[in-house]
Amino acid sequence: MIPTPTITELIKARKNLANYIHQTPVFQSTALNEMTGAQLFFKAENLQKMGAFKMRGAMYATLQLTKEEQQKGIATHSSGNFAQAMALSAKLLGIPAWAVMPSNAPQVKKAAVASYGATIIECEPTLEARETTLQKVVDQHQCTALHPYNDIDVILGNSTATQELLEQIDALDFIISPVGGGGLISGTALAAHYLSPKTKVIGAEPKLADDAFRSLQTGVIQPPLKPLTIADGLRTALGTITFQFIQQYVDEIKLAEEDEIIEAMRLIWERMKIIVEPSSAITLAIVLKNKDYFKNKRIGLILSGGNVDLGKLPF
Repeated sequence: MIPTPTITELIKARKNLANYIHQTPVFQSTALNEMTGAQLFFKAENLQKMGAFKMRGAMYATLQLTKEEQQKGIATHSSGNFAQAMALSAKLLGIPAWAVMPSNAPQVKKAAVASYGATIIECEPTLEARETTLQKVVDQHQCTALHPYNDIDVILGNSTATQELLEQIDALDFIISPVGGGGLISGTALAAHYLSPKTKVIGAEPKLADDAFRSLQTGVIQPPLKPLTIADGLRTALGTITFQFIQQYVDEIKLAEEDEIIEAMRLIWERMKIIVEPSSAITLAIVLKNKDYFKNKRIGLILSGGNVDLGKLPF
C-alpha cells in the first residue's frame, strides 16, 4: 500500500504549479441543466495549456525532480496527450525531452509534440515495444522516465483541477471524472476527500473499456479487453497506485455506450460552443443516462481535454 498523500502535499502542488498552468474556468449551460434536471458545472480542462489536464501532472512531476535530473531531461511513452504535456513542460523549463510514440499515433499529436521541441522516437504499436524503447532512451541519455498516471507526483498535479473547482463552486453533491489509467480520478478523489468530504466522486467509463468498473467489482485489477471505444484517452489500463486510490476514495463507476458518448460530445459542441474530445464528453453522457439518480443535484463535470482530430469527427 502506498501512503495516501496529505492535504499539505496537495496544497504544495497547487502552489508550485500556479505559475506554469492556467486556472481553467467553470462553465454552465441553461439548456443542459434543463435537459438533465440538474445543475451542471463544467471544469474546462480542454482550455488548459496543450489542451488537456495532463499538463498539470506532467509539469508537477518534472518540477519535483532535482536540478541535476531536470538538466538530463525527461522522457515518456505516450500516444498523445501526455507526450504533449511532457514536451511542453520541458520547453517551459528549458530542458531536453524524448517522446516514444507508437507508429499509429495520430499525426496531429506527433506534430504537436514536435512543435514543443521534444525528440520523437517511433516504435511498434505494442505496450512491450513502447516500454523497451523508452528504457533504451533512458539508458542512452540518463534521463528520467515519467509515467503518465501511475505516479504520486502526477496524481498530485492532477488533483489541482479539483482543488480549483471546489474553490470556484461550493456545495457540490457529485464530481464526475473520466477514468482511463486512473490518474485524473485519483487526483479528483483525493482533493474531494480533503476539501469536500460530502461530495461523492463518480468515475465515467466507456462500456467498451470497462476495466476500472470490473476491477472495482472484483477487487483485482482487470485488463482492458480490446478497448475499441471512441474515447481513445480512456483505453488505458489502471495502474497499481491509481487503483488503490480508486478503491479507497471513489464512490462508484458508471458506464456509457458509444452512441451516448457521441451524443454528449455533440451537445457540448452545439450548446456550449466549446471543443471537447469524447473522453471529456463521457461525464455528461453519464448524467444524461442516469437523470433520476442525479436529479436536482449540483454536479461538477471534469472536461478532461479538447485535443480532437477535426478530420475524424464522429458526427
